[in-house]
Amino acid sequence: MEFHPLLQKTENFIHEYFRQEVQQPLAYHNLSHTESVVKAATQIANHYQLADLDFFIVSVSAWFHDMGYYVDGGSNHEAKGASMAAGFLEQNAVEPATIEQVINCILATRLPQQPVTLNEKIVCDADLFHLGTDDFAARDKLMRKECEASFHREIGKKEWRTGTIRLFQTHHYHTDYCQLLLNQKKQENLDRLLKKQKEKDADKPFNAATGSPAPSSPDHEEVLKEKKIERPVRGIETMFRVASTNHQRLSDMADSKANIIISVNSIIISVVLSLLLRKLETAHNLIVPTMLLLGGSVAAIIFSILATRPKIPGGYFSEQQLSDRKINLLFFGNFYKMDFEHYYDGMKQVMADSDFLYASLIRDIHSQGIVLGHKYKLLRISYTVFMFTLIISVLAFGIALFFLDKAAV
Repeated sequence: MEFHPLLQKTENFIHEYFRQEVQQPLAYHNLSHTESVVKAATQIANHYQLADLDFFIVSVSAWFHDMGYYVDGGSNHEAKGASMAAGFLEQNAVEPATIEQVINCILATRLPQQPVTLNEKIVCDADLFHLGTDDFAARDKLMRKECEASFHREIGKKEWRTGTIRLFQTHHYHTDYCQLLLNQKKQENLDRLLKKQKEKDADKPFNAATGSPAPSSPDHEEVLKEKKIERPVRGIETMFRVASTNHQRLSDMADSKANIIISVNSIIISVVLSLLLRKLETAHNLIVPTMLLLGGSVAAIIFSILATRPKIPGGYFSEQQLSDRKINLLFFGNFYKMDFEHYYDGMKQVMADSDFLYASLIRDIHSQGIVLGHKYKLLRISYTVFMFTLIISVLAFGIALFFLDKAAV
């Protein structure tokens, strides 16, 4: 299935729906919000390099996720939006399994969010992407305005702020990418709300000497300071987790690419050996192109094998390496031959010293990067050899069949 034309058709459908069917768009859940969620979903999906099908599922879910607000009053809008998406996709002959995934992605945005798959997590994070951006304050005002219109009553700032703080405290981003990108700004937005709530609290003790409310309590200020100190730590840990995950994903991709080259060239060699070699005794003009094809295929396989060939260290670490902090105990190759007691003592030293721990994480990521660089360098050579082998072999077979064969005649 061609996903790009259908995605364009989805976008056109949503825009046309808002233009013809929506007489009074909501203050927050409108076309602008939908487009911003689609943009955020695209940004997250591109980071994870989703396959075409998964990208299609995420994008369609983002377009339809809030359309239920414009169906029968907007109650249970997730289910109504999912039903609208299913109807649209069925009309466009999309497979039932794909429709089911779109439905699950939309339903996953229901609060409290409980996504399971990566696609569901991406859609959920895109829906509340603004909580961790500079646009939060403006969007929060629009959301309050929409709620006031929906409930037909004015909502006080204190009441709204309390509910928003509760949302912040119960919400968390589900993808590592959004945690790294948005958590710090989200915490800043929450701190700003907490500070304003404290300042506007009507129960503040009154200072009779000055005739003004007493200043914020030291305890609250200490909590804010602690949060500001903790934020970089959480950000650093998220950074390490995201970097390690990305390296692992790239390593898996490299192994997959190597397997493709090995499989394709193995098939080529099998076909050549079973069909062409028997004819070389009489068709001497095919000997050179056949040897070129075989040689290039073997070379491509060799480089692919070298790219995936594991390299295991000795499996030991010395006390000197441990005391000098020049060993990474997070990599199995440095300890797999050692007994548990020695490894346990070493890990206790790592966990007791944050500098040692972060140094181990940095060394681990650096080592992964070196291995990845080596893998992709060999893979590039393998793919280059394979490409030129095909080109040269095809040309050689063409010359042998159309020119040398005629010359022999």
